[in-house]
Amino acid sequence: MTDTGTDTELDRIERSIDIDAPADRVWALVQRPGWWINEQEVDANPELREEDGHTVLVHPTYGEFRLRTLEQDEPRYVAFHWVDNVAPEAGTTVEFWIDERPGGVTLRVVESGFSRLRKDRAAIDQQITENTHGWEVELEAARRFVLRSAA
Repeated sequence: MTDTGTDTELDRIERSIDIDAPADRVWALVQRPGWWINEQEVDANPELREEDGHTVLVHPTYGEFRLRTLEQDEPRYVAFHWVDNVAPEAGTTVEFWIDERPGGVTLRVVESGFSRLRKDRAAIDQQITENTHGWEVELEAARRFVLRSAA
């Protein structure tokens, strides 16, 4: 796992992980809106539905999450708007890059836009701290999921 940065002044989290798998296998996971919303293990068959231009992921424990795909460049890049449940226009942007490397790929995530959330600075800083740890957990979950799917 590479810690490539958390900067509350720049309003972003950036993390990456090396995965010993081809880009198309990693893409099959990361192009799916909300794959990272789980309990430390990627759900192979999440409950998803389309509603008002958004993908709604229904998590059995955490409830509903709304996401909108902003851009895709298969199999290298995808960006999502992770809608804030309180203020839908004020969510964060989650971007994934898949970069080839010898023996596999590097999967990189950037989550940005925390300052757009309708929260005070202390709450934003707390969310950045929690999400920073969360991305470390989720990238490792992605690696395990992709490697298991190859077996």
